Amino acid sequence: MTSGNTSAASGALAEHVAVVDLGYGDAGKGTVVAHLCERAHRTGRPVRAVVRFNGGAQAAHNVVTDDGRHHTFAQFGAGTFTPGVATHLSRFMLVDPLALAAEADHLAAVGVPDALERLTVDGDALLTTPYHAAANRARERARGADRHGSCGMGVGETAAFALAHPRLAPRAADTRSPASLRRKLAAVRDALTAELGDLGAPPVDDCASVFAAFGAAVRIVDGTFLRTLLRAGPLVFEGAQGVLLDEWHGFHPYTTWSTTTFAGADTLLADAGASGAVRVGVVRTYTPRHGPGPLVTEDAGLAAALPDPHNGTGEWQGAFRTGHFDAVAHRYAVDVCGGVDAIALTHADAPGRYPLRVCEAYAVDGEHVTALPVGPRGDLGRQARLTARLLRARPVLGPVVDPGAWPETVVKVLGRPVTLVSSGPRTGDKNDQVVLPFGNNRSRVG
Repeated sequence: MTSGNTSAASGALAEHVAVVDLGYGDAGKGTVVAHLCERAHRTGRPVRAVVRFNGGAQAAHNVVTDDGRHHTFAQFGAGTFTPGVATHLSRFMLVDPLALAAEADHLAAVGVPDALERLTVDGDALLTTPYHAAANRARERARGADRHGSCGMGVGETAAFALAHPRLAPRAADTRSPASLRRKLAAVRDALTAELGDLGAPPVDDCASVFAAFGAAVRIVDGTFLRTLLRAGPLVFEGAQGVLLDEWHGFHPYTTWSTTTFAGADTLLADAGASGAVRVGVVRTYTPRHGPGPLVTEDAGLAAALPDPHNGTGEWQGAFRTGHFDAVAHRYAVDVCGGVDAIALTHADAPGRYPLRVCEAYAVDGEHVTALPVGPRGDLGRQARLTARLLRARPVLGPVVDPGAWPETVVKVLGRPVTLVSSGPRTGDKNDQVVLPFGNNRSRVG
């Protein structure tokens, strides 16, 4: 498993860090990003901004500060609790102005009144509208027992509409042009209503008014702005969801309409003339997922013993499911990403409460499977066949791992260094095994 970031692997550290989830989501990206930003602030080399490079308002990155404040970050960067850390929503984000306004209100209520002032939005970012959200829920309801596990927030509809009607898809820059904004909102409403019937969404004029207010309240920038951020100081690129849900390499159809690997961050850095970032993959000591789809190592006893206060059964996503550490799936995710430089291991307190194991192989169709080969990008038929096979697979579990041996165990099965161990939701619950780029005492990663 070789990293795509040769500078980090060779010891010449990159200036920036990119964080992705190597599972199905919910591994703890938010708490890792928050910790990186807070630690950098303390060491005198602060992070300039968190850049969101995929997904939309369906993200749910829970962060708890050391003084007990909690926020579920969806569109704002998870470093926002740290003073001075800005958020940049890149052109790869799908921005929901209504959800963003509600998130800003909650941040103000927990002591961050200037979140909107620290926000910039790329003018090319697609906008998720109430019509997209209503269509998303209508389609998911129509699937009945065959639901895909959507978050019900319209992210997939936003992406699909933009692919089908690229010139009619509303973007952040349209909020500064009333005529263009209203025309595009009407186009979305009319197209989705013609396909699905009455969506029960608000009138176009009402939606246009709210979106225009969003455009007036935030700073909308062009694609050259990232160069300015890169010159201003180190950045953290925060991914959304998990690599095993990737639109091209995830287990179709239980996937997202988003590229969940480092690809978006890599493209943004390359476009801005930067060499790259340290790649951090996040995993739990056990493997969770929301809703339907493969979870080969699922263990009902684990779910009962390790309830998650920030993840439960959702109306659209379905149940929160948990299983033993799936090394086969996580190695596949590393390969899909083209390698990682370091691993952040979260929920290190869980092995002390439940006997957790590692799955290094599957038993499926009479075979002993230790690796999942990565297929060509875009072959969804192949991914669907892989999904069907995984739904038939059974885990080959190793012995119970000693609670204190988890970092070395993960190093062994994934082949990369564990640089951060988290034993709880708060910033102070983190232990850095190796120093990443931020701070005065810098060490090699890899």
